Amino acid sequence: MRRFLRYITDFVCTKKGMWITLAAWFLLMMFLAMFAPSARDYVVSSVDSLPEDAQSVIAQKKLDEHFEGTDTIPALLVFQSEEGEIGKESLLELFRHVTPENVDGLEQVIPIAQLSPQALNGFFSKDKSTAVVPVNFDEALETDGLETILNEIDNLTNEHTNLSLHVTGPAGIAVDTVNLFSRADMVLIISTVGLILVLLIVIYRSPLLALTPLLAAAFVYEVVNQVLGLIGKAGLPLANQSLSIMSILLFASIIDYSLFVFSRYREELKNKESKFDAMKDAMRETGIPVFYSGGTVLAAMLVLLFAEFRDYQNFAPLFGTTMFFVMLASVTLVPALFTLFGRKSFWPKIPHVGDQHEQGHTFWGRVGATVVRRPLVSVIVMGVVLILSASNLTNLNYQFDTIKSFPEDMPSRVGYEILEENFEKGDLAPTTVLWETSSEISNDAKKALVETLSEQPLVSSVRPNGTSGDKRAVQFQLTFEESPYATETMNALEKMRANADTIVQNIGVGGSLYFVGETATQVDDRMVNIRDLIVIVTLETLLILIMLFFLTRSIKMPLYMMGTILVSFAAALGLGMFLTDVLFSIESISNRVPLYSFVFLVALGIDYNIMLISRFLEERRKHPVKKAVEMAVENTGGVISSAGLILAATFAVLMTQPIQILFVFGFIVAIGILMDTFLIRGVLMPALIVLFEKDKSPEQIKE
Repeated sequence: MRRFLRYITDFVCTKKGMWITLAAWFLLMMFLAMFAPSARDYVVSSVDSLPEDAQSVIAQKKLDEHFEGTDTIPALLVFQSEEGEIGKESLLELFRHVTPENVDGLEQVIPIAQLSPQALNGFFSKDKSTAVVPVNFDEALETDGLETILNEIDNLTNEHTNLSLHVTGPAGIAVDTVNLFSRADMVLIISTVGLILVLLIVIYRSPLLALTPLLAAAFVYEVVNQVLGLIGKAGLPLANQSLSIMSILLFASIIDYSLFVFSRYREELKNKESKFDAMKDAMRETGIPVFYSGGTVLAAMLVLLFAEFRDYQNFAPLFGTTMFFVMLASVTLVPALFTLFGRKSFWPKIPHVGDQHEQGHTFWGRVGATVVRRPLVSVIVMGVVLILSASNLTNLNYQFDTIKSFPEDMPSRVGYEILEENFEKGDLAPTTVLWETSSEISNDAKKALVETLSEQPLVSSVRPNGTSGDKRAVQFQLTFEESPYATETMNALEKMRANADTIVQNIGVGGSLYFVGETATQVDDRMVNIRDLIVIVTLETLLILIMLFFLTRSIKMPLYMMGTILVSFAAALGLGMFLTDVLFSIESISNRVPLYSFVFLVALGIDYNIMLISRFLEERRKHPVKKAVEMAVENTGGVISSAGLILAATFAVLMTQPIQILFVFGFIVAIGILMDTFLIRGVLMPALIVLFEKDKSPEQIKE
């Protein structure tokens, strides 16, 4: 691999190779732009997360088998009066027009005109100021079609009543999500590019040096966007939030690797007159670590294929494709662009042959010298900081009510919170219990099951909700006392599901119980996420360790590198949660955040250790361990700290996104990257090397 990569970079750094490389990237970009669709043409608001063998998924399929009309898109129409009570007549008048016959795509509506007064009261709040009516839409509808129908229902509401309408439930959330991200995508790209440009100019004070990495990122973004379009056309759903994170990953990693390349290029321009020779020597030293850095991120993304969650699996091809082209660009396009502009890239501070090498980034020179003198103290101080930060993980709380992660003024969230305020907590999303047997179910058996289920912990009410045509399946509506998304409710249903066989055996009829609904889905979500977190952390750690063994050709060094990054991840998650609570009053997070953060912090954080260790190994050929460590810290300090600041700021741009999971994820990753940049790579890792690495003997040096 080393020889092959050196052959590639040596060719790219010739005059002929430079022009061929630039032409190849340009032609690839133009060809894909003309003949491939954009990834945005195949965006979906969300991906079905749970695997096919999840109990709630199996339960839904069973329900679909026995009862028609369950395979629809549900919605809750929430009506509110600003003038006191809602008149039942005005609602009945409205639903003479809101019918499947009058509204295309509307499949089912509760026939409220046919309900008894007592049953109809169940759709009104206690003070009669709010009413909720469940409806179902054709499952084949796209988001645009759903939005059209919801607008039509809203118009009918305004025409026939003086009520305000808020649509919540899956249909309303889907429409709102697409609308949110359609506006947020442009904000994300503009914010990312603008922030990177400003930071590069401020740090390096060279306009062309700032624009060159962004030009490379633009080439790669266009290529990746069209390739993902082809993947989407082939059938892979492209989730909105996956594409948002993909954009950040692409820009951040391209900028990162560009900084490593041009930093070494600037050094070599002081030794070589030819810009081509200077880049050739620069890439011979940086090509391997940059390529391996990209490889660790690529490997981390592909490991997600072993997850059971569909949205984690959805990351793998998107991010894997992105990192493949980033890796390719980092050893071809990036050096070709810098070689094209040559010394002009660094204007106004142009490097010339004979210029003295800066004695460093004096701050990092002093840090390196201090760490070398007091390695044990450095390890103890950093250990205390990291352990204290990680200790906050004991206070980690998860939020399973996903709608709470959306903006407070999002229409579907407004409707949801109106329901939450005016109805019983458990009424927000009742659980459907399906009882399936091999023989007809008698009325006495139904009553017995209702009584048994009603006695289960936290159950508020149970009522029959329909019998199948062959009378071998009955569905019940079960309502809990607490919110369907509360941890105690989920625990109660999980226990009930585990005891399902015992429950039906005690009735004497037998058969199987299946649980469908939001609470059942969240129980499976929690179980699968725990499994995936364990599997992905284990596999990714082992895979990156193996790659580091090949890079460093050492047994101990990869253990330091991986160990420090794992500790850094725990510290970043703990500190990040503490700060999100203190600064933003976010007390709980999505259970997706730890795994999202792990994948990116480990994959990206190891980059800086790779750059440090690669420079240490280079200096160790000529110097003893302590001197090599000091020089490695001094010579990589400036570029890595600059890269870390830009990378952290880039991920922090995710805080502009409209859902809380991306906000918290971006904030935690930004904190973790800063910790890796300044504490792990700058202090802890060099101190560990000084403590545990030994100087080579003269014979080993010759080898």
